[in-house]
Amino acid sequence: MTTDRAERAAQGTAGIEVRPAAGHIGADLTGVDLAGDLDDAQVAAIRAAVLRFKVVFFRDQRLDHAAHVALARRFGEPVVLPRRGKASPPGFPEVETTADRLELGGRFGMEHDEWLARRRHSLLRGWHCDHGARVDPPAATILRAETVPPYGGDTTWSNLAAAYAGLSAPLRAFVDGLRAEHRLGVGYQPRPGDDAYLRRLLDHQTATVHPLVRVHPETGERILYVNGYYVEQITGLTRPESAAVLQLLLEQATRPEYTVRFRWAPGSVAFWDNRATIHLAPSDNAHLDHPRTMHRVMLHGDVPVGVDGRPSEPLTGSAAGRW
Repeated sequence: MTTDRAERAAQGTAGIEVRPAAGHIGADLTGVDLAGDLDDAQVAAIRAAVLRFKVVFFRDQRLDHAAHVALARRFGEPVVLPRRGKASPPGFPEVETTADRLELGGRFGMEHDEWLARRRHSLLRGWHCDHGARVDPPAATILRAETVPPYGGDTTWSNLAAAYAGLSAPLRAFVDGLRAEHRLGVGYQPRPGDDAYLRRLLDHQTATVHPLVRVHPETGERILYVNGYYVEQITGLTRPESAAVLQLLLEQATRPEYTVRFRWAPGSVAFWDNRATIHLAPSDNAHLDHPRTMHRVMLHGDVPVGVDGRPSEPLTGSAAGRW
């Protein structure tokens, strides 16, 4: 049985309908209550859809924090973050409320707009995978919407397997053997004088050398493992060479045809493969007088492995399985 036929059979058995949302990435899943007791067939169908479409979307779900964590446990081990903001719920250490991100600038003496401007120095800077500077970035993220603005606030994802496949054969052969340093705080523009955020970055630095092309541990696909938020430099190349190659690869990774954009509503859930995607958080809603409250749970991931079989190497600030 082909992969497509096997997926359709699993989905039919589980009663879940899968509707592709874009040409290379994304699908809407219906016919399942994520707050219920999912049976093994439903879990298998959802897992297959995530692996195939990289990000899947559910509407009109009624998850609370406990049900969110229980859902995540059906697919892996939830990450427990050692530090969360004030908006995250007490009693559920696996759940991080993304409204915390709006507080970060204020903690370091900056308005949110200034904090964003100093962190995002290029148009591609906001594209990222979750915790990509770690030696073992999360395998997946499950994000649910509680309160969203009536307009704005969309999230966009890109398929890094499709981006790799879309490169020319000579360029694929070139990047297959390369590695790159991923570091927290890349490109941050420091404030004049004392900068509390810069001090925090230096005190909590995280950096890893990852393969530029990783092999997906479940699908075997080759993934163009780049993003605009963490990648510092391609090792072995000069800085000008590295900058030029990274710009080319980031433009490839974020080409519109490899992306899908999702309009949130209360009760929406997105479940994505953090190993095979990058995503772009919205930047069009900070000036709107409407709250946007999202809750995420991440699943423990493995150490990336390159085409040559070599795993990622931690430089500082992370160890596999320890958060």
